[in-house]
Amino acid sequence: MVGVLTWVNGAIVPDGWPALSARDHGVTVGDGVFETVKVLDGVPFALTRHLQRLERSAAGLSLPIDLATVRAGVETILDAAARTTGPPRARLRMTVTGGPGPLGSNRGESIPTVIVALSELASWPATAEVVTVPWTRNERAATVGLKTISYADNVVALAYAHAHGAAEAVFANTRGMVCEGTGSNVFVGIGGRLVTPPLDSGPLPGITRELLLLWLGDVEEGDLPIAALADADEVFLASSTRDVQPVACVDGRPLSATPGPLTARAAEVFAARAGEDPDP
Repeated sequence: MVGVLTWVNGAIVPDGWPALSARDHGVTVGDGVFETVKVLDGVPFALTRHLQRLERSAAGLSLPIDLATVRAGVETILDAAARTTGPPRARLRMTVTGGPGPLGSNRGESIPTVIVALSELASWPATAEVVTVPWTRNERAATVGLKTISYADNVVALAYAHAHGAAEAVFANTRGMVCEGTGSNVFVGIGGRLVTPPLDSGPLPGITRELLLLWLGDVEEGDLPIAALADADEVFLASSTRDVQPVACVDGRPLSATPGPLTARAAEVFAARAGEDPDP
């Protein structure tokens, strides 16, 4: 497989060809939701949980969605990749937008646009450096907890992180508590305790986060002032493509252990359980 395999509203389109209306609400106002799934040797991980979250996100936008259509697109793309010797590690992205509509915020009468795309997924580095950013997540926003395609804040924050020599940016919420990264949930080890922000602090309910809470059994969900990252013994990021990634440095301060014992256990348990069941 070369480039990106893309399926739009029932048909595979050649890589790079135009496939959306210029009036698509996903293009004009960012009206849409998406999911990213890791695919190993042609098998998507936790696809059912991702589809369930896609449905919840769409409901939060009052966006009609047909999961059978999304699944059909996924099956078509994975079959096409298998026929062309797809990469052993791939990123599967499912996107649903409001479809063609007015140029303003009002949604039109068109059916939603459904896009499924597959591309090669590079391995993440063994560790990451992160920085905190001067902007906040609004834990009371209308779209909190929804995985929408409106990612401009993340683009700005990630560019800030790269400009400061880091690979990921971490947001506080409006109360000054740790919220999340631009594409990851944050776990913090302090005094032998493993803590992650609760959902009412504003983070996206990540699938890897969800599974770690289930499989580890002893993770605390609790508010952490953003300043707590400076005093943490260990920190790791969790996401659907990186699994568990230890953090080596926060705002230029090296952490004492990378990975620390809590991070090492989380990575070991996640790898073992995920290896047992690709759709937990």
